[in-house]
Amino acid sequence: MAFISKDFRSPGEAWVKTDEGWERLKVLECGGKRKRHHSEGSSSCQDAEDAVTEEEGTVMPPHYHITIRCTREIAGFNGLTEAVKRLDFRRSVRDRKRFHYICAVLLLVSNKGIASLPGSAQRQLLQMVEEVASHVNDSQQHPNVLRGLALKLEHIVHQENQKCWGKPLGSPYLWKEHLATIKRIQRVASQIEIREPDPEAKPKLHELPEECVREIILCIADHRDLESAAEAWDTMAKLVSEQRIWRELTRFHFNQRQIHTILDLEKFKKMGDIKDWKQIYHQLRRTYGVNDDYQFAEVLALCRSCCCLFWPSDGHPCIVDQSPDYKQRLEEAGHQLALAQPVPPAQFLKYFSL
Repeated sequence: MAFISKDFRSPGEAWVKTDEGWERLKVLECGGKRKRHHSEGSSSCQDAEDAVTEEEGTVMPPHYHITIRCTREIAGFNGLTEAVKRLDFRRSVRDRKRFHYICAVLLLVSNKGIASLPGSAQRQLLQMVEEVASHVNDSQQHPNVLRGLALKLEHIVHQENQKCWGKPLGSPYLWKEHLATIKRIQRVASQIEIREPDPEAKPKLHELPEECVREIILCIADHRDLESAAEAWDTMAKLVSEQRIWRELTRFHFNQRQIHTILDLEKFKKMGDIKDWKQIYHQLRRTYGVNDDYQFAEVLALCRSCCCLFWPSDGHPCIVDQSPDYKQRLEEAGHQLALAQPVPPAQFLKYFSL
């Protein structure tokens, strides 16, 4: 006969019905507020909906606990779909500090191949790309990032059509949904036009004094952007040629030991007291390489105490803060409180079986 009572082995997951489908309660609790679908259902579903409050103070910050290594005592699996939802990637696209990080993750996943991911992960990632297209269209910023993602999706569609007698593997209904989403993204990418600013707006960039323009240039962390700025305007070309700009860029990307190693080379010793910092920077870049993580204003962090991924600006519910006894035992053992380490996009994807 049917077993209709509660299973004593596990209470199971609490699920909430949203406009996008059924979602687990623990995922909805992590910052992302989705519109819930009101319909008649069981009492357990109603209790789950009541448990999720709309008050800002009770919403947990986006975070995701991961399993670093599996042992006989600890067996865990890191799901990309759940991680993306719990870290609130889709809404974070509109955060200017997190935009480039999320786009870098999307580009890396696209290079690995979206078709090899589970269906839910495919749908979630394409929805994120569509959100990127909507954000670029609204903000009129970073159209090159959107075009790069759109070209990558077009290449993926072409590759998948070459497989299995001209048809992609997997659900045909899911693939039709993906094709419709990709067409919408490509339509937005092809029709986007950068609107010129209001001609009556004051002051304009070319009306600013050189001191202000120099401070703007000093905030640029990529030598390619400096070279492009020099080609755009004569005043910027004159400022970019200053030694201070390249000296500050060199000190931003490289430490003193690396700089002194390059300065000890014979060809730089011959320069004397006046150094060509542009040439020094490019020599350092060819020797040590430039850390691409500096292009991100905010990077995911991994808490070493509780193995939790989180956004540093939001924080996370850490076991050190919630358990004074655990914190005391760490101090008595002579261990320093573990600091969070940054997680670049490539390292983030290594936590999942892609």
